[in-house]
Amino acid sequence: MEKLTIGQLAKKANVNLETIRYYERRGLIPEPPRNKSGHREYSLEAVKRTGFIKRSQALGFSLKEISELLSLRIKPGTNRADIKGRVETKIADIDKKIADLEQMKAALLKMARQCAGRGPICGCPILEALDN
Repeated sequence: MEKLTIGQLAKKANVNLETIRYYERRGLIPEPPRNKSGHREYSLEAVKRTGFIKRSQALGFSLKEISELLSLRIKPGTNRADIKGRVETKIADIDKKIADLEQMKAALLKMARQCAGRGPICGCPILEALDN
């Protein structure tokens, strides 16, 4: 079985070395055994797990949610519906964020339309809207 140093793991997983340490502190990556000289020896499974974490983050999952997904993976009795439920919850969160962003954009567009972009700053309709 191939053993990796923390630097090799970071390189193979395409992350910073400190990211590996952070994931360990958060319990996302189990602390690996140490060799005779005290250096950590990671397995290729750690590369896979780190990739899972990074891909999950890219899809909007928080580290807490990722930890829950990892726990569900090994929890007896977990089924696909449990995992799908987590994904559907994330989709609902994203839909809410999109709706919030659309409202913010509409408010900003309204302010931009009210301002000619010329003249002195006093009486600026954008600043007045933000004051009220």
